Amino acid sequence: SNYTSAMFSQQPQDLVVVAGQPVTLPCTIPGYHGVVLWIKDGLALGVGRDLSGYPRYTVIGDHGSGEHHLRIQRVELMDDAVFECQAVQAAMRSRPARLTVLVPPEDPVISGGPVVSLRAGDPLNLTCHADNAKPAASIIWIRNGEVLNGAMYSKTLLRDGRRESTVSTLYLSPSNIETGQQIICKASNKAVPNGKETSVTIDIQHLPLVNLSVEPQPVLEGNLVKFHCSAKANPPVTLYRWAKGGSIIKEVSGDTYEVIVDHSFFTEPVSCEVTNPLGSTNISRNVDVYFGPRMAAEPQSLQVDLGSDAVFNCAWTGNPSLTIVWMKRGSGVVLSNENLLTLKSVRQEDAGKYVCRAVVPRVGAGEKEVSLTVNGPPTISSTQTQQALHGEKGQIKCFIRSTPPPDRIAWSWKETVLESGTSGRYTVETVTTEEGVISTLTMSNIVPADFQTIYNCTAWNSFGSDTEIIRLKEQESLPVAVIIGIAVGAFVALIVLMGTIGAFCCTHLKGVVSAKNDIRVEIVHKDHNAARENEEHTSMKQLMVSVSVAVYYFPLLVAFFRNKILTLIVMFLHALLKLTVT
Repeated sequence: SNYTSAMFSQQPQDLVVVAGQPVTLPCTIPGYHGVVLWIKDGLALGVGRDLSGYPRYTVIGDHGSGEHHLRIQRVELMDDAVFECQAVQAAMRSRPARLTVLVPPEDPVISGGPVVSLRAGDPLNLTCHADNAKPAASIIWIRNGEVLNGAMYSKTLLRDGRRESTVSTLYLSPSNIETGQQIICKASNKAVPNGKETSVTIDIQHLPLVNLSVEPQPVLEGNLVKFHCSAKANPPVTLYRWAKGGSIIKEVSGDTYEVIVDHSFFTEPVSCEVTNPLGSTNISRNVDVYFGPRMAAEPQSLQVDLGSDAVFNCAWTGNPSLTIVWMKRGSGVVLSNENLLTLKSVRQEDAGKYVCRAVVPRVGAGEKEVSLTVNGPPTISSTQTQQALHGEKGQIKCFIRSTPPPDRIAWSWKETVLESGTSGRYTVETVTTEEGVISTLTMSNIVPADFQTIYNCTAWNSFGSDTEIIRLKEQESLPVAVIIGIAVGAFVALIVLMGTIGAFCCTHLKGVVSAKNDIRVEIVHKDHNAARENEEHTSMKQLMVSVSVAVYYFPLLVAFFRNKILTLIVMFLHALLKLTVT
């Protein structure tokens, strides 16, 4: 038949289709009953309706009406081509129809998701890739509903020459990120205009953030204090470690430490070290402990030369702040309120004990005593006139203060010099005491010439010497007036005694006579006489005791009065009294 008049009533048009969708390319040639070929990129797909080489392709429509539509069941990328419909016998071909196949990207992937961990202070770099898309996917980043700008974008053409992979990198500075935030990567192209998205959660990891509380404060030493170490950490805390003054406290392992505090907690801080997988954070606190003075620098006793300066240093610690006072023992004068006490150009009278006293108001006080010894020439202090009895042993003493101790002590009189030991009637003995040196010159038998002699006591040391002149004075006997007084007193006492005895005897005899002569009186006054007899008996007893005491204590008086004349008088009175009593 003649097909020259055949015409296309329907021709395939350019189409854009998403991979996986079905598509129909229309081709209608009314009245044409010859062979129809479908050409893809210049190659025939088959003859007529036999497209056995392409299982997804079929030719559909009413053949009698000239309908030769190409049906593609599920479009694939390989279908992306130029198609033509040809009427072979009529030598007709349709216009070329471009079938564009769109491929959606695969689900986007953020590297390191779904949780991205980073250290606090580090910037965030996120990479999202959307692969195998046609055309290449565009990627946007979204946080809290807002698009984040500034991402770096790159794409790569795949080997098939059609699909592309896209990579987007987002950089966020440390100040622009918070832990727990969600960031979305959204990839889209014409195949998926609404896009595909994925998200990651930001996990900012940090070293433990630590706070150390101390309760109560201030606190008096000896009381209980509680330390609490509160920590925020990501990842969580794995270890608590406590120390005081750098030394580990092994018995505590939790976040709380309770202890009875002393003064050392004021100067030695307590520290809490908190560890997590990233590392450790250490925080320390001193405790405001109130405590009484404690010696920090102990003052030392000094021995200085005469005219030199003496400097004492005394340091205390205490809390709250303390006051320091330097005083000389035995004096109320404050010499210094500083740690240092400086005594300029010391004199020998500056020697003695000094006290450094510290006071913490309402908490406590403490003091430390030191001594100042002044090196200088000896000083002698002695009574310039000393006494002795004629004919007895006599002693004169010389008291020497000397720092350093005396190298030599000598007694001299007339032509004699004696330092130690015995020479004739004279002996020198030296005794050292805490206060100084006592040198004693002893004379075995005092003669009148000794009372006319001048004695020199001299002491030397490396700084010089001192001398004291001592005289010996005869010890006085009792004056004659005193002796006469005692004799008269004794004589009067004797007369009184004799009178008492006489009166007693007479009274006793008289009582006996009246009892015999007058019987009535005896009867009437019986009770009275009995009482009187009792009285007389008691008086007699007392008298005898008094006399006995007097008689036997007179020899003691003799021993007391060493004077020869007085001794004779006392002995005479004693003999007389003894005779009378007997």
